[in-house]
Amino acid sequence: MKKIFGLLLLTLTLQASAQEAKTKDKPKAVKPAKVEEPKAPKIKPDYSKLDLSKRASDHFMLQFGMAGWGKPDEITTKGFSRTFNGYFLFDFPFKSNPRLSVAVGPGVGTDNIFFDKTTVDLNDRTGVKFLRDTITRYKKHKLVTGYVEAPIELRYSTNPENMNKGWKFAFGAKIGTLIDAKMKSKIDLDATGTGGYYTKEKDRRYINSTRFALIGRVGLGNFSVFGSYTVTDFFKEGLGPSVRPYSFGVVLSGL
Repeated sequence: MKKIFGLLLLTLTLQASAQEAKTKDKPKAVKPAKVEEPKAPKIKPDYSKLDLSKRASDHFMLQFGMAGWGKPDEITTKGFSRTFNGYFLFDFPFKSNPRLSVAVGPGVGTDNIFFDKTTVDLNDRTGVKFLRDTITRYKKHKLVTGYVEAPIELRYSTNPENMNKGWKFAFGAKIGTLIDAKMKSKIDLDATGTGGYYTKEKDRRYINSTRFALIGRVGLGNFSVFGSYTVTDFFKEGLGPSVRPYSFGVVLSGL
């Protein structure tokens, strides 16, 4: 019996050893190598095939909006001080990328600044005077200025073939020459009890004859919004307060 039990135990031991050796000899599964797909090369757009013959290019631009002054607190303004500008610009697309272009051309710019309970004297011998006036009742009291201007813009368009569609961005500067300045008033009642009359006072000797402003606009199709900030002082040094005009509004372009 012991012999039979010994033979059985030996048989089981040999089978277990053989199974373990077989397991060790079995090769491990090899993971397949990761194959990286080649990246598709970027295709550079061929701008030579673009048809720019019908490009509107924002040649004619009309701007209308609100005008304001960065000014001392003692100068009080009111109402809707406004600006109106018109330009005819020549557009020059970049040959390497017609989405970019430079535009330059002539135009005119006008500003109307309205004052509240303030008398503005352009004819004083020592310079422009802003005087608080709570007696005279003004129906309208404004300073009107006109400039001949030359803007220059760096432009970007998402649709260079048809700038009447797509997004448009532009920024640059404009330089202008003063051609007119006057105070226009409608007086309901003055200190003498008289009213119902108009006055006009023209004098531009104390206003800087040249202005330089930074400009920018963004829009979709024929409509956009614009902003402008004048870097130069409005009045000549020592002949008036420190004033920096600005404006913003809407633009109709692409005609």
